[in-house]
Amino acid sequence: MSISTLSSTERTSTAAGYAGAIVTVLIWATWVLATRHTASTSLTTIDVGLLRYGVPALVLSPIWIRMGLLPRGVPLRLVVIMVAGAGALFFQVTAFALHSTPAAAGGILLGGSMPLATALIGIVLFGERPDRMRVLGLFAILAGLALLLGKALLSGGMTLTGFVLLPFGGLLWAGYTHAFRRSGLTPLQGGALITSWSTIMHLGLAAIFGTTLAAAPLSEVAVQFTSQGILSGLVATFAYGTAIRALGGTQAAAFTAITPVLVTLGGGLMLGEPLGMTELLAAVVTGAGVALSTGILSKRA
Repeated sequence: MSISTLSSTERTSTAAGYAGAIVTVLIWATWVLATRHTASTSLTTIDVGLLRYGVPALVLSPIWIRMGLLPRGVPLRLVVIMVAGAGALFFQVTAFALHSTPAAAGGILLGGSMPLATALIGIVLFGERPDRMRVLGLFAILAGLALLLGKALLSGGMTLTGFVLLPFGGLLWAGYTHAFRRSGLTPLQGGALITSWSTIMHLGLAAIFGTTLAAAPLSEVAVQFTSQGILSGLVATFAYGTAIRALGGTQAAAFTAITPVLVTLGGGLMLGEPLGMTELLAAVVTGAGVALSTGILSKRA
């Protein structure tokens, strides 16, 4: 089915999906930089996690209180995969890894592994059959990420922690993407479920290991409150959920391949990381791959 044959409602839904995906990657790039920045502050990953999930959990409390922590009709396995894939486990794994990984390389390993893992899960477990243009797009994403990663390796600063944990985080997020798609929940319901459970888990971690949130400078808390709690925790969760519902899991996740490009540019402009022709070439290649893998240029929807 071509785009020209879509109804007005379908076109509106698709446009909302693309808008949600674009908003998500912009916030995700900011999230990687902000999380990397916490390595130089007094805030721990538990402190940041409390802000990341506690703020949206409070805002969305009417939804999860009414819905319950175990929504009726949603299989328990999907709840577990969603909470692990976009909640406390995902955050602690990736935040810990980003503390010891340069922002550009961290964005490459995390943002690049997300669309690839999502596509592979869709193909292997759910029988998705991407057309040639989308397959070409995935290879282009891989090529662009390889360029960026190669430059990061030559520049030094990479650790085994980043190499192992960040792709694992991408795999967790891919699982969340497919689980949410099949849960039947709305974006706000999905966000409420994930943030409520993750807040409970982080409160448990704070009770065991302690928290320095109350003693941290107000300026540090304000930055993370905005980037983690409001943008990443609330806005991006709703935007990505909208993208998944409108575009499908694989297409929505493909947009996250833009994240490493934005993080690389942000790392150069904001954190003083090297930025040269390799990064710019990788940006062009990855951007073209994203366009192809989302199906924009495919003959069929």
